[in-house]
Amino acid sequence: MPGLIGIGVGPGDVELLTVKAVKAIQNADIIMCPASNENRPSIALSVVSSIIDKSKNQEIIKLIFPMTKDKDILEESWKRNAKIMAETVLKGKNVVYLTVGDPYLYSTWIYMHRDLKEKYPEMNISVIPGIVSIFSFASKVGVSVAEGAEKVAIIPSCYDLSSVKEIARHSESMIFLKDGRYFDQVIEVLKESGFPSDSLFAIGQDLGTENEIIRTMKLGEVNDETLTTKYFSILVVKRV
Repeated sequence: MPGLIGIGVGPGDVELLTVKAVKAIQNADIIMCPASNENRPSIALSVVSSIIDKSKNQEIIKLIFPMTKDKDILEESWKRNAKIMAETVLKGKNVVYLTVGDPYLYSTWIYMHRDLKEKYPEMNISVIPGIVSIFSFASKVGVSVAEGAEKVAIIPSCYDLSSVKEIARHSESMIFLKDGRYFDQVIEVLKESGFPSDSLFAIGQDLGTENEIIRTMKLGEVNDETLTTKYFSILVVKRV
């Protein structure tokens, strides 16, 4: 039966794909992937490119999601791309949609899936989870995300620094995802919130790729050279 599968391709290392994800990608009629514009490559597609069987001539469709905070533009792109997915499946095609990390953690898939379920309730839709950068990063750094009764906060980009300060007061571990351009401001907020200078500090960018960079130190040792301005970045601070 034709259907749509949302697939998490993980943080960037093709070897971290699940067996189920590899099979779904290789058996699909059409592979869909997100990109910020027509002229930019799809990061999700680049992760899986080595496992795509070129002899099958699978069609690859790039879905465009503009990099903007304008809610109206974002909603229009979600609905437009959900419609493209639905129309393709209704033509009898097996479609997979690739997303970096996991489909249900800060992913555009969430909004499209919601729209698809509302407008096409009979459509066969499933999801294959992916390893998220949080756990890939923890395994590289050798730090526990949480232990015992510790509380963990996960903060996305576009930070409300006042709320970050309040959350930091009640958390043992803070994980910041996506946008390294804000990390310098976050450091000051954490210090103001009572994170001691000997707290573990770990920062990474481009995980799972040949450009991967990881730095680990104490919070009090952080300086301008420590930080990153890359969008796909992760920062973990943990009380010790």
